[in-house]
Amino acid sequence: MTDQSAQNKTTLKLISVVFGMFVFGFALVPLYDIYCQVTGANGKTGGAYVASETLEIDEDRLVTVQFLANNNANMPWEFRPSVRTLKVVPGKIYDTTFYASNIARATMTAQAIPSVAPFHAAEYFHKTECFCFEKQQLAAGEQIDMPLRFIIDPHLPATVQTLTLSYTLFDVTELAASGAAE
Repeated sequence: MTDQSAQNKTTLKLISVVFGMFVFGFALVPLYDIYCQVTGANGKTGGAYVASETLEIDEDRLVTVQFLANNNANMPWEFRPSVRTLKVVPGKIYDTTFYASNIARATMTAQAIPSVAPFHAAEYFHKTECFCFEKQQLAAGEQIDMPLRFIIDPHLPATVQTLTLSYTLFDVTELAASGAAE
């Protein structure tokens, strides 16, 4: 009987470990989001930024902004920035666009997720208008130039001379069709 009791205890421990790993796996996503928000890791940028009319402009400084566009696996769209780099003055508002074309044979919905490098500088990259704030739905063969308006904060550390804004485009067609919560 002691063998049966020991087996029951071992089985219960193993089930508890599996259950704990399952719960931990689900908890990782919100914990990672909180970590990124607090530390600026992963270069996550915030939502829409409201520019102050009294925002100072640092006319004595130029910062290079590089733009990258990537498709997530199995995302059949053509996606690219209209310009690869811009030299910008911190504090001034700049406009650019990203081109997208749905080359699939059906209507699709996409969501662009931004990231800024170096990661610690993400908090200084402010988007006042961005296609990434909304899902983008394109019919088969449809093309669009998607707007981006941004400001580089004049308080960007002087050691940062180049920022890279990268977008990854994800297929969210099924989520959008199901009306899943955002």
